[in-house]
Amino acid sequence: MEAKTKRRVRDPAATRETILEAASNLLAKDGVEGVSLSAVAHLAAVNRGTAYQHFETREKLIEATIQWVSDKLFRAVFGDPSTLGERKVERVDVAALTDRLCDFAMENPDICRVWLQQVLASPDPSQDPFWREYCGSLRRFAGTDLAEPGIDSEVLSVVNLAGVFFWPILARAHAAEDAQRTELARRFSHEILRLSMYGTMKAEAFPGVAERLRKEAAEANAR
Repeated sequence: MEAKTKRRVRDPAATRETILEAASNLLAKDGVEGVSLSAVAHLAAVNRGTAYQHFETREKLIEATIQWVSDKLFRAVFGDPSTLGERKVERVDVAALTDRLCDFAMENPDICRVWLQQVLASPDPSQDPFWREYCGSLRRFAGTDLAEPGIDSEVLSVVNLAGVFFWPILARAHAAEDAQRTELARRFSHEILRLSMYGTMKAEAFPGVAERLRKEAAEANAR
């Protein structure tokens, strides 16, 4: 009796995800210049024809990859995009959000830097979902009674994200173990919170953050 040949089940969505993940790895490793459809197809273990079916040009592949990274970043920091309308900046746990952002950057430093460079160089950064929400959140926060006056939300967004995404360069150069990198991520998160607490946020409105900063400072001094 002849054995039945198993046919490979096609899953376009899964194939697209595999291609985008491969493209993000190449972007992180070699930058935009290192991305080509043939190189991505090879890394994703699909033929070039399949890659071209999903992305007609290299430019469309890069654009889709940046959007894919933005979605990953968005979900890691803000959660499910479908619940966006439920987010109120006055109720956001600023400390937890900062921790999530710093953790994601520490785990994905190269692709985060490529993402930021591509978004800032684009004609309209607000077309990017994560940038739109991050910068928009700061702008909305600046309009509340919790914020100090005179905040430039766009400049502050660049300052924060550039620092968060470039700090891992130092961290990875000086920390060989995950625990050490986690500690360095916490250090950066602490400093971002401290600068925000006494620069953009009205400190008296965030007693929980103030207490956390006091405890962390005491622990650091005791080491």
